[in-house]
Amino acid sequence: MSNKPNIILINCDDLGYGDLGCYGSSVNKTPNIDFLAREGMMFTDFYSASPVCSPSRGALMTGCYPKRIGFESFDGDHVLFSGHAVGLNRSEFTIPQMLKEEGYTSMIIGKWHCGDQEEFLPLQHGFDRYYGLPYSNDMGRQRRKHGIQEELDKRYPPLPLIYNNKVIQEQPDQGPLIERYVEHATMFIRENNDKPFFLYFAPLQVHLPLYAPQRFVDESQNGDFGACVAAVDWALGAMIQELKDQGLYENTLLIFTSDNGSRGDNGASNAPLRGRKGFTYEGGMRVPCIMSWKGKIKGGRKCSNIASNIDFLATLASICGGELPTDRIVDSVNMTPLLLKDQEKEYKRQTMLYYSRENLEAVRVGKWKLHFRKRENVINELYDLENDIGETKNVFDENPGIVQQLQAYAKECVKDLGDKARDVKGENVREIGRAKNPKMLTTYNPDHPYIVALYDKIETG
Repeated sequence: MSNKPNIILINCDDLGYGDLGCYGSSVNKTPNIDFLAREGMMFTDFYSASPVCSPSRGALMTGCYPKRIGFESFDGDHVLFSGHAVGLNRSEFTIPQMLKEEGYTSMIIGKWHCGDQEEFLPLQHGFDRYYGLPYSNDMGRQRRKHGIQEELDKRYPPLPLIYNNKVIQEQPDQGPLIERYVEHATMFIRENNDKPFFLYFAPLQVHLPLYAPQRFVDESQNGDFGACVAAVDWALGAMIQELKDQGLYENTLLIFTSDNGSRGDNGASNAPLRGRKGFTYEGGMRVPCIMSWKGKIKGGRKCSNIASNIDFLATLASICGGELPTDRIVDSVNMTPLLLKDQEKEYKRQTMLYYSRENLEAVRVGKWKLHFRKRENVINELYDLENDIGETKNVFDENPGIVQQLQAYAKECVKDLGDKARDVKGENVREIGRAKNPKMLTTYNPDHPYIVALYDKIETG
């Protein structure tokens, strides 16, 4: 057994702040996630770097705000789609690259969503193995509310399931796909039980359309959404059991989080937060996060410090002996003072930026959050998040000094990262990757033996 900890990072899709039992849900069954919260630390003020998937996932991988790495938008789209010419630049430094230098073997299982051209896929960014979907599960052939199917096929070709760099199945049955993911996770854990490993597990749940194994559908008290949450909870429980069977549980750091907030419909909840996925009120970016490491992270604690998925890079580097690059700006902050030393005074993050595509819409400094834009609308809203988590009472007029301080901070951030609304490019931003000859990984063929010709649910997310 290695003296370096194994790492399993579970990054759910569109799971909201109020969707887990330990965060207040009374309708979703999450016994394994709740167990993890009792075993470790549960964060109350944890943020994804973006309210939508591709920017958030690129940020997690690189420890940088999406704007820093050119991931604010994608040739006009808010996330990456099939055949896009852009993706995560190969020059960016990622978590698996850092861990590889420390002797780790790494695998991603599930959703990548940082580009589907070969130069953007996980194996080109430090992972040793990949099994999963390159983008969202609603980007395959499915029934939709609007559009002629022949035209839709040009934008949404058959959903590709990839192993390493190659498509191995088109239009896989999404219901049992999480079981296949857990099967590959189990094999990966067993194959690496004598050396350190990093497993990035990114299930399709709970993104629309909602698919889960039939058992969970039958048992759910919250429809298909509750079934999807239960499926993720089962996956975590299965991996914990395998770690225990292999004698690895006490030497494994487990991280459970979400790429952004939920849509707030179809059974999902961001309660008690305001807003939803796609927006920069708290419900779009404040997400669940639990970190557990038996014997190292004291169990049963709640942490109210500001933290973000961009902080995983610096935290894992600290824990595993890795080094961060010195030739570029990285926004990641080391969380180990919170996790291992219980010395909050040494922890550095006091701020959070809320970008929507190219525009900075809000900033948080300490307990204060200042909003100055929502899409095309200029607004003036200030909230005390310590006493008003739901952003219900605007105290902008009562606190001119606080407003001035946060406006000054926002001005510094805009100079650094840019803001299209203010016509500022940003002094320290890098280019997104761009493929010369992009093409879709699949095209519809009526003679192909698809297991599912057309997904039957019309919801998209």
